Amino acid sequence: MSGSNTIDRRDFLRVLGISGAAATLAGCGNTAIESGVEKVQSYVQPEDFVVPGVGVYYASTCAQCGSGCGVMGRVREGRILKLEGNTHSVISGGKICALGQAAVQVHYNPDRLTTPLMREGGELKPTTWDKAMATLTARLGGESTLKGAQIAFLTGEVSGHQKALIGNFLDSFNSTHHVVYDALSTATGQAASKAVLGAAQPLLQIDKATLILSFGNDFLGAGVSPVHMAAQYARFRKAPRGTLIQIEPRMTLTGANADRWYALKPGTEGVFALGLAHALLEHGQFAKTVPAPIVAALKEYDKETVSGITGVHADAIPHVAGMLMEHTPSLVLSGPSAEGQVNGAQNAAAILLLNVILGNAGKTLQGQASHPFPQLIASAGSYAALTQLNNSMASGQCQALLIAGSNPIFSAPGFLPFAKSMEKVPFKVALVTQVDETAAQCDLVLPLHSPLEAFGSHVSSYQPRGVEIGIQQPLMEGLYPDTRAFGDIVLDLLRQREPKNYKAFPDYYAYLKLAITKARPVFKSKLSDDDFWEDALRSGVLQLDAAPTALKTNASVVVVSKPEKHVIDVRYPFYFVPSVRADLRDGRHANLPWLQESPDSLTTIVWDSWVEIHPSTAAEMQIREGDILEVQSASGSVRAKAYLFPGLQPDTVSMPLGQGHTAYGRYANGMGVNPFKILNPLFDAQTGELATHATRVVIKKTGEHELMVKDEGATNLQQGRKLVATVAADQAELAKETSHVVE
Repeated sequence: MSGSNTIDRRDFLRVLGISGAAATLAGCGNTAIESGVEKVQSYVQPEDFVVPGVGVYYASTCAQCGSGCGVMGRVREGRILKLEGNTHSVISGGKICALGQAAVQVHYNPDRLTTPLMREGGELKPTTWDKAMATLTARLGGESTLKGAQIAFLTGEVSGHQKALIGNFLDSFNSTHHVVYDALSTATGQAASKAVLGAAQPLLQIDKATLILSFGNDFLGAGVSPVHMAAQYARFRKAPRGTLIQIEPRMTLTGANADRWYALKPGTEGVFALGLAHALLEHGQFAKTVPAPIVAALKEYDKETVSGITGVHADAIPHVAGMLMEHTPSLVLSGPSAEGQVNGAQNAAAILLLNVILGNAGKTLQGQASHPFPQLIASAGSYAALTQLNNSMASGQCQALLIAGSNPIFSAPGFLPFAKSMEKVPFKVALVTQVDETAAQCDLVLPLHSPLEAFGSHVSSYQPRGVEIGIQQPLMEGLYPDTRAFGDIVLDLLRQREPKNYKAFPDYYAYLKLAITKARPVFKSKLSDDDFWEDALRSGVLQLDAAPTALKTNASVVVVSKPEKHVIDVRYPFYFVPSVRADLRDGRHANLPWLQESPDSLTTIVWDSWVEIHPSTAAEMQIREGDILEVQSASGSVRAKAYLFPGLQPDTVSMPLGQGHTAYGRYANGMGVNPFKILNPLFDAQTGELATHATRVVIKKTGEHELMVKDEGATNLQQGRKLVATVAADQAELAKETSHVVE
């Protein structure tokens, strides 16, 4: 057999996304594919045992967010009707959220793209796949005239073998420019966690805590793995019942479930945390966990000073500190409202310091298990990565850009000229299920299968127990003949660029099956390759028991500067806090009518944007619900209806993200406004990430008024009376609870 027809072992494993320690096991058995020696079969449609009126369930993985929840699809007469949770999945635990349920509407959306589009005469016009792929191959250079930074692949969060193929595709150009952009990036918090705890994304063992102190971490709403966290939270609330304290400038869904909720000025979360640290370190058993210089510097963070800066009642400091002392083990969490500041990493580090002082590492915080396939884990998205791509496009360095699962023209802040920079790229390609604002500016748009029609694998960056790889499989035949799977498109390109390495794979199914079966030794399975693959499809997951790793804490990295009050800008007197809905997220799901129609968890508003303002502030400004307000920052302005919301710090206004689309189908276009566009160019001092919660605004009444469309109904009132009376935490008589007070 000639060398030109053989893949050597190293290339073989690279092609299949296997490297590192896993390669020593996965390389056992056949280590080469040779013409005529190993035959890889394409997917054959199995016999369809259809019983009219009877549903059949197939396992798959939800692709609505990066959590990687296992799902079961109910199929009847060859049509997917509903999704449920997969009990085999450690991540989902047999549950599913509203966002996951709405995946069916991605599949059946009437605005789905059903044919390739190519720009001709300045407009996108339908074309054939043959012409589209021929153009794509020619523009990328055939044998490749493009090298390195001249070509980039921009995605949202992507993992599994799709990520491996993207990497292999870029490798064929000697490029490493896989740009992962997340408009809701947690890069700042991860950097702080890595510095203080030794792990960027430690395991949060909520169910083992007796008290959770959360600084704006919405783990029940739009957190890292909300379905899994909700199950842990249910166990946390069972006897003996755990206590949740939430501290944030604007109430989140998690905050609404808290036993005590404190509103504080945005950006002062770190000050409050250092005030708690000061109160704890006055007790000898805690002082030995922190370097002496930090202990000395914390003496300036007395409760009156902290109260003056944060706006939280001074008695709250000793009260919360006392509860942390009494309730062990505890868990202290940092969230986006603390991290999205110019001192975001510093805030997060101060908050995580409390875990070190309280000895929570190894109890309620663990390191994730070592992953045998690290190249399949989802890469963390960041604003910094998008900025670098923008600069590359603006300078003319980037000559070809491929985009999948990302819509930066919509979600990037208004001050970043991404759309203008993108115009300088000679060839732009989007792979989408539906045309969005970014795809509309491309030269070639390729229609994708929905996730319910395609094969794939998913590896979440948050692995709650051991290692889990989610298997995605088609739950029904494709609705449209001219859509294709993402994996098949990239594999086609690789077959043209590296025929020796990829000609053995007739389609992505064949590639994925071989990649999974070659990894079988890692999972210590005694099944045959075919049985192992069939078992993976049947259960929807591959799982490996592995122990958590130990955290390596480091308190010395925490910066304790002299406490200073925030300077108020009289031109922009209000803090602006963008809120993240668990369903719409950054706007990628605004095209789904189920989610548009679902009432917001805290306001019950539907199909719209709104401006949340504290009732006392509204009274001072003579603002009523439904008044049209202009919210103006130094970077721009938006207009929306006022909603009086008590879950706010009085000097703060908030707006939900996700609305304001202009090119995303009938259910998204023209619905509300886009708050991303008024964010100011402010960045975390340590990581350079966008400070999403640091913008200041002024509110102006327009004199206009509209009816607010919401679904409060009987959920808030019964015969004119409130069902539950509430009182602000800082107005409660905390001093009476002497057992919890630390002086």
